Amino acid sequence: MSIHPDDKNWTWVLARPCPECGFEAGAFDPLTMPEAIRANAAAWTPLLSGPRARERPHPDQWSALEYGCHIRDVFALFNERLRLMLENDDPTYQNWDQDATAVSERYSDQDPADVIPAIAHAAEELAERFESVRPEQWSRTGTRSDGAKFTVYSFAQYLIHDPVHHLHDVREGLAALASS
Repeated sequence: MSIHPDDKNWTWVLARPCPECGFEAGAFDPLTMPEAIRANAAAWTPLLSGPRARERPHPDQWSALEYGCHIRDVFALFNERLRLMLENDDPTYQNWDQDATAVSERYSDQDPADVIPAIAHAAEELAERFESVRPEQWSRTGTRSDGAKFTVYSFAQYLIHDPVHHLHDVREGLAALASS
């Protein structure tokens, strides 16, 4: 069974806690973004080092490896989007189909030993970019291709939910595998 494409507009996480993972993105302090990104990246190492990293807990749910590849790509993509926001006036981001990327990049066939340092590298570049944000830049804007508008501040809050949420997904999935 293949993964059902995620077509939700996740911007609602800025207004209320996520009922699945419990994270409150709107309460997150973007000034702590570099530390949060680095901590999240480090949390992937044991999950991708385990013997079941390639196993899907359910046929329609990504494995820890597939989620790890996704997070690596999220960190890289959002680093580029943040760069655009800091260097340009109200840039518009091209749409990114995460499900198509998972297929075209063959997430399930990648080597966890390669993905672990790639997550760390992408996270470090993103963390450093957030460290470079000056106080007056937090209000700079960017627009997603569907019209959703972000400031650098809300962009950080929106972004951090994704890797936090997927750590939750993976931990639940690995627990389900362990109990099966």
